[in-house]
Amino acid sequence: MNKKIIIAGLMAAGLAGCQSAPEQSKAVDLVGNWKLEYIMGQPTVDYSPAQINFDKDGKLSGNNSCNNFFGTYVQQGNTLTLNPAGSTMKACVDALMAQEQLVNQAMPLVKTAEMDGGKLELKGEDGEDLLVLTKL
Repeated sequence: MNKKIIIAGLMAAGLAGCQSAPEQSKAVDLVGNWKLEYIMGQPTVDYSPAQINFDKDGKLSGNNSCNNFFGTYVQQGNTLTLNPAGSTMKACVDALMAQEQLVNQAMPLVKTAEMDGGKLELKGEDGEDLLVLTKL
């Protein structure tokens, strides 16, 4: 009787060892300058200077269409948090000012980063594309 219990226990332990660990999402290499192509589903204004720069040390900077901004980011796997901290405050043409407002709204909502066809997609909680970028 005891032999059967020991064998059953060893078999259960052996099977547990065969289970695979949960798959970790591969982190997208964000480091570098990225041009904004779409913001919350809308294409950027022609000749827009909107771009985001991700430094290796977690610093975030760029141009949100009219003004320069800075802050930090945290990336763990494909999870991404953007923390814009401040920006310059100059005025621009109305189209760029409106686009800048969309960029400023979208950045804090970003939850994940994925690559698709050479484009960096920064997605919100529901998986919707908030920002779509191409590497410069």
